Amino acid sequence: QVQLVESGGDLVQPGGSLRLSCGASGLPLDAHAIAWFRQVPGKEREGVSCISRSGHIIYYPDSVKGRFTISRAVTRNTQTVYLQMNNLKPDDTAVYYCAARAPPYYYCSNYSTVYDYWGRGTQVTVSS
Repeated sequence: QVQLVESGGDLVQPGGSLRLSCGASGLPLDAHAIAWFRQVPGKEREGVSCISRSGHIIYYPDSVKGRFTISRAVTRNTQTVYLQMNNLKPDDTAVYYCAARAPPYYYCSNYSTVYDYWGRGTQVTVSS
């Protein structure tokens, strides 16, 4: 059974930083395209960033380029995909989800509908 679990969301002041983590069971994170999406109430889920199986990285909204960094850490016992978020702005407030694509689709997409596995999300609130 595949399970993705996000963590690291919090309330932070504008200009602050957070690092989100996505852990998985039943799914090797270095063998799939892993993406971060975010969603606010009343809006569609928005692609934020993605790392493909080969390590190709994409940032989708111009608003996060230069502020957000996606990375993947694989050790013998753990595999985690991170989203480092710096200089956070109130518009970054959302529930952040990590998602994975099932084989044979190892490349990234910013369309949420093509992702097969999802975590439950972690809330990020940027407010003074």
